Amino acid sequence: MTLSHHISSISSQQLEALGRGGQVLEQDSHGPKVIRQSNGRMLKIFYPRKGLSLSRLFPTALRFARNAERLRALSIPSLQVEQVYRADNRVFAALYQPIPGVTLRQKLDTDKRPTEPEQIRLAHFINQLHRKGVYFRSLHLGNIVECPDGQFGLIDIADMRFFRLPLNRWQISRNRAHFEKYVEKEGLPFPCQALWALCEKLR
Repeated sequence: MTLSHHISSISSQQLEALGRGGQVLEQDSHGPKVIRQSNGRMLKIFYPRKGLSLSRLFPTALRFARNAERLRALSIPSLQVEQVYRADNRVFAALYQPIPGVTLRQKLDTDKRPTEPEQIRLAHFINQLHRKGVYFRSLHLGNIVECPDGQFGLIDIADMRFFRLPLNRWQISRNRAHFEKYVEKEGLPFPCQALWALCEKLR
């Protein structure tokens, strides 16, 4: 049994202690969502949803951990989940080692427009995901990390499915539409149509 298949039960006070003193990177009305500990590890917190939800049968935190394992098994860089926790207040959390590098969203803040070689590398990566049957419904510039060795990896990976066959045209189209919606929402200077043209050329 791997670490991501095991959930440790802790108290809400113990979960609070895991995040105490860390840097809150994301939060919402429920409280902190992503905390960077002083040792560099990340604590991602999953609050319970109201009403009936599949997450009660298969917690999102566990899906998050298993998706990371499946990506690495496909030679796609991703985070390393060390432990999944369930607190007594029905809050789940995942403690993990992040991917070294910066997101493409962060790169755009400094480099502005990507170069053609960078677009080609990204097109190869997206084609690789589709070819390996990885349907990442949150595929966008904020969830793609460029590692120090030049590889691309994925974060925030709970919303993901894996298929035995390559993705079909409908799934690819949905991925691209979500990617474009993110670029438009953030007002980013990113040439989506040029990227899709490269993806088609390099398929």
